[in-house]
Amino acid sequence: MVDFIVTTLQKSPELAIFASLALGYWIGVIKLGSFSLGTVTGTLLVAILIGQLGITVSPNVKSIFFIMFLFAVGYGVGPQFIRGIATDGLPQAIFAVVVSVLCLVSVYVASKIAGYDAGFGAGLLAGSQTISAAMGLATDAFNGLGLPPDKVKELADHMPVAYAITYIWGTIGTGVILSILGPKLLGVNLEAECKRYEKEMSVGAPAGGMQSAYRRTDVRAYKIGDRMPRGMTVAGAETHHGDARIFVQRLRRDGKLMEFTPTTALQQGDVVAVAGRTEALVEVLGKYGNEVSDPELLDMPAEAVDVVLTNKAYDGKTLLELMKTDFARGVYLNKITRGATSVNIPILAGTKVNRGDILHIAGPGAAVAEAVKNLGYADRPTNATDMVFVGLGILVGGLIGAIVVPIKGIPITLSTSGGALIAGIIIGWLRGVRPTFGRIPAPTLWFMNSVGLNVFIAVVGLTAGPTFVAGIKQAGFGLFLWGLFATTVPMLLAPLIGKYIFKFDPAINLGCCGGARTSTASVAMVADVAKSDIPMLGYTVPYAVSNTLLTLWGLVIVLMLA
Repeated sequence: MVDFIVTTLQKSPELAIFASLALGYWIGVIKLGSFSLGTVTGTLLVAILIGQLGITVSPNVKSIFFIMFLFAVGYGVGPQFIRGIATDGLPQAIFAVVVSVLCLVSVYVASKIAGYDAGFGAGLLAGSQTISAAMGLATDAFNGLGLPPDKVKELADHMPVAYAITYIWGTIGTGVILSILGPKLLGVNLEAECKRYEKEMSVGAPAGGMQSAYRRTDVRAYKIGDRMPRGMTVAGAETHHGDARIFVQRLRRDGKLMEFTPTTALQQGDVVAVAGRTEALVEVLGKYGNEVSDPELLDMPAEAVDVVLTNKAYDGKTLLELMKTDFARGVYLNKITRGATSVNIPILAGTKVNRGDILHIAGPGAAVAEAVKNLGYADRPTNATDMVFVGLGILVGGLIGAIVVPIKGIPITLSTSGGALIAGIIIGWLRGVRPTFGRIPAPTLWFMNSVGLNVFIAVVGLTAGPTFVAGIKQAGFGLFLWGLFATTVPMLLAPLIGKYIFKFDPAINLGCCGGARTSTASVAMVADVAKSDIPMLGYTVPYAVSNTLLTLWGLVIVLMLA
């Protein structure tokens, strides 16, 4: 049976890839405390183990999946990347560039001092900075150096060795440094700073807070009694109690449903359907009327929908400003998500919304439709992918990336993979502002991102398997120490750079640092220490910029070390 399995895997390497994926995903999500290897490292280790059987896989397989992955990465970060370099996110974008350069320099210094070749250097970059995608561009760079095939293979085999050895501290170390040492480096109490920031951002909010003001509501029917002030209009009734956000949805007069406007005067005996928080309806409307049962009046279509903000007029507006617009009447905001990693943004009066943000809103169907028309477009579930633009985007980006510019005898090129990354950024941004083309549903984007990368990693591991042990013996324990150096130095400097040069608010400084290292886990650890989601406000723009640059550094470090 064992011989049969081995022979079959050798003859059908596609089965070895799927075995690596299945076991790698399973191992990758196993948690030891709060730490897990992650699916990429799990897949790599399993593939290396299976690769000991001497399995040969066509390099075209990893090229196809990797270019698909990079396009998806660009597509996901596109809106935040462009916003960061074009609007008020510019300081955070520049900060991300500085930190990314620090990461590159630390890896280069470690590689030169230790005498590592381009293969070990690229793996050191990918592992210590936990940017697996860099290995793909490094592979392209190996092939473009004009070296003999055996030397190219040697470099490619060294890369996963360095990645596997340095990845664990790259993941754990970043979180430990930012969450434990970060507040001490800044000299602040992070929890207190986040509370202070939240208080400042909440100026002008309703007494119950923005979250309660926007919370999903009840709709109840009330018959107006003689305690309602004479001549009170619909608009007057809605704003009569300031902080209690209530809205008249329907009106029955003399037994008939009637159309009304904000200036319509309410009369004794009218029956109104009113939406609002339960407390507000009971405490406020109970003073002026009696709750009644009127199924017909309350029979209103309600809807909850995700709205992608594309209207430039509301880009950068605060939630307090949006709340005062006419189209916000009767609409309640439940959640805001932002960026490729779908970060949850705190709902505060001073929170600014950006183009590309997804606003999760709810309310009566007509009110929701009006809000959607003004804000952008409803991101309703679909399983259709616009493969025309995906295919053309990868093709055009790849063709541009394949252009080679010789500089001092060294062939400089983005490679087809780097071109696909840039094309994904452009199409992702265009999709955010003109949502009539280029749609990639979330499940498809996950597949392109996760499976695309892990198939590439599986092929790398299967190919490097036979020489992996020899690589570890050659690199020795020193590779782990240099990985510790390359991870730690940029993360110790980043908070200080954010504080003294960029003057970031302490509440978001460490979020910017985590974003600049594309480490979602580290920002989650910071948020746990802060007992607040406020640090997430600094995460998305640096993440978008650094995710692009650190990936491209895979090509750059090879050229620097070659």
